Amino acid sequence: MINTNDSINPPSDELCNFIIDKLGISQDAIELGIKRSCLENSPLPIVMWSYGLITLSQLKVILLWLKKN
Repeated sequence: MINTNDSINPPSDELCNFIIDKLGISQDAIELGIKRSCLENSPLPIVMWSYGLITLSQLKVILLWLKKN
């Protein structure tokens, strides 16, 4: 059974800066993604992809970056 009472950690500044600086995503898109991520208790990259704020290719880049860090 999945426990949905546990909140995930908010995205790090490093992740947000990577998305903005390396992928050219706007600050507004990040802010929207963070809001939705908190409401849905889901990881920021997945939420941003599901709302069309990033492409599948960009999602893969983010996930590879997260894996390295």
